[in-house]
Amino acid sequence: MFSLDLGSSGRYCDGASRRDFLRIGVAGMASLGLPDVLRAKATSAQSPTSSKNTSVILIWLDGGPGHMDMYDMKPDAPAEYRGIWKPIRTKVPGFDITELFPKQAQVTDKFSMVRSLYHDTGDHFAGGHRMLTTKDMGVSGANNAQKFPGIGAIVNRELGSRVNGMPGYTATPHAASIGIAPGYFGAHMLGAQHDPFLTGDPSVANFQVPNLNLANGLTLEKMEDRRSLLTHFDNKRKHLDTHPTAQAMDRFGREAYEFVTGPTAREAFAISKESTRLRDRYGRDTWGQSTLLARRLVEAGSTFVTVHFGGWDHHWDLKTGYENYLPKVDRAVSALFTDLDDRGLLDTTLVVLCGEFSRTPKMNDGGNGGAPMSQGTPGRDHWGSAMFCLMGGGGVKGGQVVGSTDRLGQRPHTRAVTPSNIHATIYQVLGIDPKLQLLDPSGRPVNVLDDPEPISELL
Repeated sequence: MFSLDLGSSGRYCDGASRRDFLRIGVAGMASLGLPDVLRAKATSAQSPTSSKNTSVILIWLDGGPGHMDMYDMKPDAPAEYRGIWKPIRTKVPGFDITELFPKQAQVTDKFSMVRSLYHDTGDHFAGGHRMLTTKDMGVSGANNAQKFPGIGAIVNRELGSRVNGMPGYTATPHAASIGIAPGYFGAHMLGAQHDPFLTGDPSVANFQVPNLNLANGLTLEKMEDRRSLLTHFDNKRKHLDTHPTAQAMDRFGREAYEFVTGPTAREAFAISKESTRLRDRYGRDTWGQSTLLARRLVEAGSTFVTVHFGGWDHHWDLKTGYENYLPKVDRAVSALFTDLDDRGLLDTTLVVLCGEFSRTPKMNDGGNGGAPMSQGTPGRDHWGSAMFCLMGGGGVKGGQVVGSTDRLGQRPHTRAVTPSNIHATIYQVLGIDPKLQLLDPSGRPVNVLDDPEPISELL
């Protein structure tokens, strides 16, 4: 396995430094373990794959984005609740969003908004675990180990990739939840073979995926020579061993070889082949180019792709933070929906945008314990009792607003929705039974979802 140091992901409000030494999920053909990884992946799958040819792009706003400053504005609430920005009308009547999202305002017919999501915890780790696995299981800042597989890993186990030669589960630029890598995106008891394949930052000059680099001194020609030699020996022994296990090993070896040497993955990761105009439309920053790469990956055959937008822990100076971040989100999200639609991919690609929790409806004084405004403009603290989740594409209806929060944005007022309902909707789109069970390490069957009901208004 390779280790890739992607530098610091910044500090969260608990004061811990989250330096990301990320483990890459698939090491490459130079590692003798890749066929074993693929073999374990296949033998672990126990339920039939779906006939649906759908994929998911999950854009993860790590740190906690505020619902009342983005997609659930409260212009009639007192000033300390309604916040700094005003809502604007969108293409869909009654679907107002922040004035910092003018580009998304033109495409709200392509996505829907769940405004009544909740899980009732303001702990980064508890919230992240509930959003990415749906499970509580006692996870918190004091006990932050993953205790159940993340949704992407489960999808990878059930479906794999849609096209041979592509990773089924991919993360760009990396996978991290609350600074832990891969954190709650990981496969946990399903095994490392279902952890996400990491791409690195596609916005850098001369971007290359380090996972596909060959070992020093090993070229594609040498690999082909070695493969030919192995094929020669395999052919010689066929009359000795025709057992299905041996045949399966041949298939896994071919799959591993195709991934590293074949054109499919290399073509998908070649973001430089996109037009300058399109790359500019997404934004020439890490978030924008990662979102564009996600589109390329699902188009090429990946089934579940996560895009990491980090740094949303705005306890103070919210104005500076959001006036930097929200235009980037607006540009990337609007470009993604337009691009998917233009390419005929919107009906087969579900886009999900969320974070581990939201922010307090009432703004603080911006002092962080000191004098008011001493840290800049006021901010918002942790809040898990009212959240949002954007969902669009993949057969999900666009232009819908599901649920509402109360007058001050504190709690669901109508149609309360839990993380389980969000996951059930994703599974439904992918053709996976939301009543799926996994075997825990003791061999006991465990429901993946405690509440397997999808959000019917969206389907």
